[in-house]
Amino acid sequence: MLQKRVIVCLDVKEGRTTKGIKFENNVDLGDPVEMAEQYYRQGVDELVFYDITASAEKRGILIDVVRRVAERIFIPFCVGGGLATADDIRAVILAGAEKVSLNSQAVKNPDLIRQGARMYGSQSIVLGMDALRDASMPSGYRVVINGGRTKTDLDALAWAQKAYELGAGEVVLNSIDADGMKTGYELPLTRLIGEALPIPVVASGGARTPEHLRAVLQEGKADAALVASMVHYGTYDVRTIKDYLAAHGVAVRR
Repeated sequence: MLQKRVIVCLDVKEGRTTKGIKFENNVDLGDPVEMAEQYYRQGVDELVFYDITASAEKRGILIDVVRRVAERIFIPFCVGGGLATADDIRAVILAGAEKVSLNSQAVKNPDLIRQGARMYGSQSIVLGMDALRDASMPSGYRVVINGGRTKTDLDALAWAQKAYELGAGEVVLNSIDADGMKTGYELPLTRLIGEALPIPVVASGGARTPEHLRAVLQEGKADAALVASMVHYGTYDVRTIKDYLAAHGVAVRR
């Protein structure tokens, strides 16, 4: 049985880990380097680092923080935020990331996905996608960019399929409606993308309990579940989450 992954997300703003609700009212949670090492020791499968204001502020990623995190953990490490060129991708990989997440900049320049896949292989190129419920779109979901600030004309399913065709090897799918709400993942959206694509889909946004992860990994057809608030605030640790999943029939690495 293919093992499911538990991934911790560090949203970083001005060099500090932060968390908000639907990308607003963010609060400071601590040093991302120390937090990354803590989750690594707890047994997290992967870590995702997002510089959440890089695209909106039209600047490069905090490469020094990326480098310091990479020096402290020995698991797959994905980095995103403001990566707009092949040189940006190269810099992040050289700083120690195994994967790069392309979100807003890939919408603006889809060929960036193809360039990245040619340079480092599809396994290193992740489509980061923020989706918002919208009944006017064919799939029922609209793609938004710039940290949820800007609506696009893209349908979520159509964009995920195009990114796969361009060379993306994974999709991290974040529901704006669920983000930070702690009411569970957006199961219909996750299942829709998960059943349509032959590449891994990571569910993001809305987790509060281990049961939310079980639901999205089983009913939602996700290959991995991303968590933030539920571990950042100390409500659960990674081991507790994995123990719950294993006890409820989800194959996880322990």
